[in-house]
Amino acid sequence: MTRSTERILTTHVGSLPRPQDVVDCLFAQDRGEAQDPARFDAVIGRAVHDIVRQQAEAGIDVVSDGEMSKISYATYIRHRLTGFEGDSPRPTPQDLDEYPEYRDRLVKAGHSATYKRPVCRGPIRVRDLSGLKKDIVNLKAALASAKIENGFMNAVSPGTISVFQPNEYYKSHEEYLAALADAMREEYELIVGSGLALQLDCPDLAMGRHTRFKSLSDEQFLRYAELQVEALNHALAGVPADRVRLHVCWGNYEGSHVHDLDCRKIFPIVIKAKPAALLIEGANPRHEHEWEAWESIKLPDEKILVPGVIGSNTNYVEHPELVAQRIERYASVVGPERVIAGTDCGFGTFAGFGAVYPPFCWMKLQSLVEGARLATRKLWPRRR
Repeated sequence: MTRSTERILTTHVGSLPRPQDVVDCLFAQDRGEAQDPARFDAVIGRAVHDIVRQQAEAGIDVVSDGEMSKISYATYIRHRLTGFEGDSPRPTPQDLDEYPEYRDRLVKAGHSATYKRPVCRGPIRVRDLSGLKKDIVNLKAALASAKIENGFMNAVSPGTISVFQPNEYYKSHEEYLAALADAMREEYELIVGSGLALQLDCPDLAMGRHTRFKSLSDEQFLRYAELQVEALNHALAGVPADRVRLHVCWGNYEGSHVHDLDCRKIFPIVIKAKPAALLIEGANPRHEHEWEAWESIKLPDEKILVPGVIGSNTNYVEHPELVAQRIERYASVVGPERVIAGTDCGFGTFAGFGAVYPPFCWMKLQSLVEGARLATRKLWPRRR
C-alpha cells in the first residue's frame, strides 16, 4: 500500500453488495447445479465492471472487485483446492449463544447465509485456479475502463480457512495450517504478480477467539494465533510486504460483542505478520476507542494502519465530520502519512446477505471520501 504525504487516501475491506443475478449464479454454483459457463462469466464480468465504476464515482482511491465471484470470503476455496467436501455446522459467536432468542431472530431475519462450509477430508492441493485468473482479468479490465490505478483482490488466509472448514484429515492443527499455507501460496503470488495488491482476510485472529476457539483460554487461543501468523508468513515468502494488506476483525454481525478479545492482546501478534498494511475495526461502538491502543503498541516503521472509520453493519450514514475526527485520532498517534481511511468490514460478507441497505453503502463510501478530504485539510493545512 502506497503511503501519501499529501492527503488521506480511501479504501474499504473488499466485499460489496452483489446484484441479484450474481447471487443467483453463486448459489447455483454452491449447490452444484448445471450452469451455462459463458453466461456465468458474463454475469460476473459485467458486475465487476459496474462495481468498479461505482467505486470510482464515489471517489474511492484503492478499489476491489467487490468479491463478485465469491459466495463468501472464506469458503470459495472449495472450488480451487482439493481435500474439501460436504458441509459442517456453523459455530455461532459466543455472545449470540448466550442469547439464543436473539440469535434465532437474526437467523430468521436473514442474517445467516445458507452456503456450504465444507470439511477437510483429504490432502489439500491446488486443483483449479482458472476462477482466480478470470477474477484478475475482470478486475484489471474494469480498472482500465474506470481509469483507476490502484486495485486490490481479496484472498482468504490459511488460518481463516482452518476456522471455517474443520479438519478431519490432518493429524494436527499445525499440519493442517502447513498444508493450507503451501496450497494458498500460488493464489497469493498470482494476484501480486498481476500488479494488483493482495488483501488477506484474517478474522481468525480475532473473531476466531469467540467462535471456533471459544472453549479455549485467551492464552491458548493466542498460541494458535501465533501459529496462524507463522503459516501466513510462510505462504507469503515470495511476495513483497508492501503489496499486501491484512484485514482482522471480530465479526461483521450485529451482536453485543462483549466477548471480543482485547485488541491489546492480539495486535502485538498481528503486527508480526508480513503485510505492510493493517486494516482494523475503528468505527463500531465496541472498538472505536481502540485508536488509543496504538499509543502503547509500537507499529513497526514499515507498516501503515487502515482503520475503519465507517461502520459496515449499521444503516446510519456517518457524517463526514465524524469520519474526519476518527481519521485525525489515528493520525495523532501514528502520523497522517501512515493512515488510510477504510471501513470496519465488508458490505457483502456473504452473497445476498448484508445488514446495510445497498444504496446506503454508497452513501457511506461517499461520506468516507468527504471525511478524508476534511481530515486532509486539517492535517495538511498548507494544502487547502
